[in-house]
Amino acid sequence: MNNWRLVKLNFGNSPAHFGELGIGMEETSDRVRSDTLFSAWISACARLFKKDDFEKVLQRFLNPQPSVTMSSTFVYRHHNDRDIYYLPRPLKFPANYPAGDGDLEFFKAYKKINYLPLEVWHKWYQGEGFTSEDRQELIKESNKKKSECFLREQGTFSYKEAFKIGQEPKIAVDRVTRATNFYHTGFVQFQWEQNGNDIKSLSGLYFLLNFSQKDETLENQLYAALQLLGEEGIGGERSSGAGHFEVEWLSLPEFWQKVVDFKASHYSLMSLFWDDDLSALKHLITEDKDACYETIERGGWISWQQLRRQMLRMFVEGSVFSSPPLGKIADVTPHQLIDKQTKKPKNHPIYRSGISLSLPIKVKSE
Repeated sequence: MNNWRLVKLNFGNSPAHFGELGIGMEETSDRVRSDTLFSAWISACARLFKKDDFEKVLQRFLNPQPSVTMSSTFVYRHHNDRDIYYLPRPLKFPANYPAGDGDLEFFKAYKKINYLPLEVWHKWYQGEGFTSEDRQELIKESNKKKSECFLREQGTFSYKEAFKIGQEPKIAVDRVTRATNFYHTGFVQFQWEQNGNDIKSLSGLYFLLNFSQKDETLENQLYAALQLLGEEGIGGERSSGAGHFEVEWLSLPEFWQKVVDFKASHYSLMSLFWDDDLSALKHLITEDKDACYETIERGGWISWQQLRRQMLRMFVEGSVFSSPPLGKIADVTPHQLIDKQTKKPKNHPIYRSGISLSLPIKVKSE
């Protein structure tokens, strides 16, 4: 039996800077993708555990059948005494999605919804599918007419109310010339409130973990390393106090359990996915006629070296396939750190996770 966990990252009043390839320091993402989460998490494991213990943890991910898979992080929001969990909208239309001349009446509003509340995601992709009431509500939304119906009640149109993105001025000082450079850095601030000396998160990030089998030792190790990561911070500008969070490590709630146990013929990625198995990729992207996907280029800097990791092109969250892809860990050690004679890293490999986690869905039949 699979062992699922739902992990919440509560940032309180700590802002965060989540950089992405192709955007400058003045911009920030609102969440952390699975490959970045893995890299930061496994680095925390390396700092926390002895060498032998760390290598055992790492090997759990390097095995052909990883012991645990993780999703990317997504936004949650506490509203009206309940948590709203947002999931990426699959790239294929849900069951019963209408086709015809009237599509343009609501299609723009539909396409703007990149993240769906869990209840809406479940209804569209595991339940009755898209309904005429949903269509009418989207038409009103596209015409800027608010209606207190199912989609709005579930928080479909209030995703961006969970956080604010702004910029802060910074000054960089050249260590040699002492010359100064003025610039701006983008930060995301999740909702929070203060009651006396207590700070309570009203929104934050969450992700899913799926252990292939019950393993209390591994779970405790990962939990401890994630707590350390929360103390040190995730993302950029950590030296300025950004990216600090507290961890809530939860058993999967009952409604979530229904979602992960659902039986279907399609699967939507909840993480990034990468594989160098050409035959497996060929099946996914050419032989699978129902496949619908997008890719993204992933890179980034090594924190302790002024060197870039090797670039990878990965499938993004929301991509849909007829079978759940597995994926694997990629060695992205920069060429400058590889010994020319042995063809091996001079110190230790630099890894990026392409191991995928997906959820079962129903989609509109072609």
